[in-house]
Amino acid sequence: MIKLLFFATLREGTGKKSMEFDLPAGATVGELKARLVETFPALEAVMPSTLVSINREFAEDDAVIPEGAEVALFPPVAGG
Repeated sequence: MIKLLFFATLREGTGKKSMEFDLPAGATVGELKARLVETFPALEAVMPSTLVSINREFAEDDAVIPEGAEVALFPPVAGG
């Protein structure tokens, strides 16, 4: 079980600020993103460019998520 934190448009797309989420042992960030799109189809457009941190450190799609981790998801940001 991991704890997910959603920010900005991801929070709007899920209707949640945070939630517990069950993942199989050895699951990666990429696998988490795919499962979240299955659970929340509204996230499909932003998920490929969503930034993810595991225990407050940014992680790439191939990073393994440890049991009990806090995983924060941030939508893409544009600005100048």
